[in-house]
Amino acid sequence: MIPEFSQHIESIDKGDLLISEPFLNDPNFERTVVLICESNENGHVGLVLNKAMEEVTLEDVLEDAVNLRNKLYIGGPVDPSLLQFVHTVGPDLENSVQINDVIYWGGDFEQAKILLSVDTIENGAIRFFLGYSGWGPDQLKKECDEDAWIVIKDYQNDLLKIDPKEMWREILKEKGDTYKMLSNFPIDPRLN
Repeated sequence: MIPEFSQHIESIDKGDLLISEPFLNDPNFERTVVLICESNENGHVGLVLNKAMEEVTLEDVLEDAVNLRNKLYIGGPVDPSLLQFVHTVGPDLENSVQINDVIYWGGDFEQAKILLSVDTIENGAIRFFLGYSGWGPDQLKKECDEDAWIVIKDYQNDLLKIDPKEMWREILKEKGDTYKMLSNFPIDPRLN
């Protein structure tokens, strides 16, 4: 028996986390944690935080990224050639957009590369993504009403310090109660 986790969501805002329900039948979002980076009347933009690309680094995709072996992540299925990043450097990285008290989105990419190359930014303080996740007006609210996503508001922990392979499970466990039980569901219950 699958536990109920229905929730009534009034709005999905910048900084909210979307946790995919355990049996979401979409390979782009299976057991993912999405950080909402932008929310407005045109829809939502987010980045999948926990889908690392195997053995692909920033250096592999950028000609001028010498010695930048930062792992790349799949931010979502939209525009997979677009490179983006989130970080905990804060406003010191020019043109960054504050997402919550801890995480910032984007900023001056040339400045970020310089800071990384001289080890001013530690590897765990920045995460790079190819592509993003996007929803049109009311699309995400509809998906949440259909229980495709668990919305977590005001998550203030440093998401970049959580092991991406355990992030989905750990955040559900932190939410407690029914969600803690969901965190232990096997990917394929027939194999259990």
